[in-house]
Amino acid sequence: MEKLRELVFRLCGEPGLPGEEHSAAALLAREIAPFADRVEADANGNVFAWLGQQGAKERVLLDAHMDQVGLIVTRLEKNGLVAVDRCGGVDRRVLPGTPVLVHGAKELAGVVALTEHPEKEQSDRLWVDCGQSGEELGRLVSPGDRITLWQRPVSLLGDRISCAALDDRSGCAVLIRCAELLEEEPLSCEVVIQFSTLEEIGCQGAGVGAYRVQPTRAVAVDVSFASQPGVPPEKCGTLGGGPMIGFSPVLDGEMSRRMVSLAQHNGIPYSCEIMGGETSTNGDRIAVSRSGVPTALLSVPLRNMHTAAEVVDLRDVERTAQLLASYLKEVRE
Repeated sequence: MEKLRELVFRLCGEPGLPGEEHSAAALLAREIAPFADRVEADANGNVFAWLGQQGAKERVLLDAHMDQVGLIVTRLEKNGLVAVDRCGGVDRRVLPGTPVLVHGAKELAGVVALTEHPEKEQSDRLWVDCGQSGEELGRLVSPGDRITLWQRPVSLLGDRISCAALDDRSGCAVLIRCAELLEEEPLSCEVVIQFSTLEEIGCQGAGVGAYRVQPTRAVAVDVSFASQPGVPPEKCGTLGGGPMIGFSPVLDGEMSRRMVSLAQHNGIPYSCEIMGGETSTNGDRIAVSRSGVPTALLSVPLRNMHTAAEVVDLRDVERTAQLLASYLKEVRE
């Protein structure tokens, strides 16, 4: 697991908030290149990699989003504090005291300021303290600059890791690892890997990308809630319990059931994630691209979503990649 651990940590180390995913995109393009026939990007910042049988009747789109949640600068206060708002659905409850990096004219370290009654404040009443005076700050930071949550990546006991941006850099790692597993496989389908932008603010990148690729089917790879205190276990996956296979009216039931069969056949532990409506992932956008795309959803269980201390089990990342590779090997025209 060490090689996979290093990959995930590298991916999580690059900033990539919605609309400013350039650094993360460049790294993902480099990481996927050894396993792809060609790599391209589009005007929205999506990164695409082609592998398999080019021009085959079956074209499978694999999607994982590269953007992460964080903050955006709204104004500079005269007292030297930076007023910010959320950029994506960052969990406001744990923000006070969180270390951050401000990506302005130069990268600045900062801390989310603690207010007197944080539980009563609105999401647009947040400040970051960079330790600078108002005049100094004005030369380095501007409204619109993005701010990432920061935590040194750490290895927990066993194969579990914790850091920011595991949603969804762990999904991106699944796709890279899947491509590696298929490197010597003679696929009968064309595969397009899409590292998409803007998922955390509405899944726009995946929708544009799917329109371009025109897949005959698709698999979205994201994270979903792992069991943790205060969350009903029947609504969650389990860390170390393998991929969560989505079932939703938006998703293709036949594809989902085939994922279950392949997991059982290959001895891959899994759980079923049942949703009565949309999935709140890129799968929703991809499924309705053009005249419709049969779409499946695989999710890596994750704790502490949208915080600086997200947690995944690397065995789940590996097993999700194995299941996805097994599915692609059997796709025929």
